[in-house]
Amino acid sequence: MASHRRAPQPGLAVRTTRVTVLSAAAAATAALSGGTAQLAAADPTPAAGQDTATRLDRLYQQAEQATEKYDAAKEHAEQLRADLATLQDRAAQGQQRVNELRDELGALAAEQYRDGALDPSLALLLSDDPEDSLDRAATLDRLGTRQADQLRELQDAERALSGQRSQAAGKLAELNQTAADLRQRKTAVQRALAAAQQLLRALPAIQRAGYTPGTGDHAARDRTPLPELPDLPAASGRNALAVAAARQVLGAPYVWGATGPHAFDCSGLMQYAYGRAGVALPRTSQEQMNAGHRVPLDQARPGDLIIYRGDASHVAMYVGGGRVIHAPYPGARVRYDPVGMMPITAVTRP
Repeated sequence: MASHRRAPQPGLAVRTTRVTVLSAAAAATAALSGGTAQLAAADPTPAAGQDTATRLDRLYQQAEQATEKYDAAKEHAEQLRADLATLQDRAAQGQQRVNELRDELGALAAEQYRDGALDPSLALLLSDDPEDSLDRAATLDRLGTRQADQLRELQDAERALSGQRSQAAGKLAELNQTAADLRQRKTAVQRALAAAQQLLRALPAIQRAGYTPGTGDHAARDRTPLPELPDLPAASGRNALAVAAARQVLGAPYVWGATGPHAFDCSGLMQYAYGRAGVALPRTSQEQMNAGHRVPLDQARPGDLIIYRGDASHVAMYVGGGRVIHAPYPGARVRYDPVGMMPITAVTRP
């Protein structure tokens, strides 16, 4: 998949053995995909002066903030697992090379022993740690050139293997920490969603069906009047393909952490749609805000990413006609909404 990113421009304001490493890695991976965290008790009691839509907006905003952080941590964990696997392979190859060198040197020592008394300096050939002996110039002086070269090669291989094991141990520790971070972020998402769902279920059916993010009093106060949006075509074939891909999944459910093809969160939908167009977008809405160049809202074209809220915790795709397509919130499905549904932070063209 081709990557397409440009620098943002000013725009709309706003260890041990391989077996040990593998076993621990498996345990960390199991922790990542472990059981569902318990939902914290949620109190949807309204604060003074807040209407229901405002409270829902804030709860869903909290959930999206936590979801974006969860997505970033999950992506980091996946990269760590890939890095760890690479280091494990290198360590295995290094261990194999060390074993081969030891076999060669052991055969040389055995040959000398059969021919007569074994030179004391060659005793280190069979040692588990020749480092100390190799550091003594007197020892190397007593060996022939071929023997000294073999010993130096073994020393280099041992040092490389030690470094590879150390790197793998560091990656494993980082992976374990990321696993703990993922569990915390998962709990934060579930807390906000539980409170929002409790509040949403308490609404009359007609109000529940008509709820749209950004309709609360607080969000309405934050919005600024939108400029007139021209009816322009997509800026490129890639943008047009991304719009077509997003439209093909209209009606798919919102599932936090999902990137398709049958369910999405807000940034997952953007990543999926542009992936179908051959463009690699980063995972989170905060990263997607900078995955292209900024354009003024009054120059928005189909395929542009509309970034919402001051924390860039929500993203949608402009499709023209003053509308966006997006994955709104849990319980809703991929749909069209007005571009000005929430306060806009930036418009980015991948």
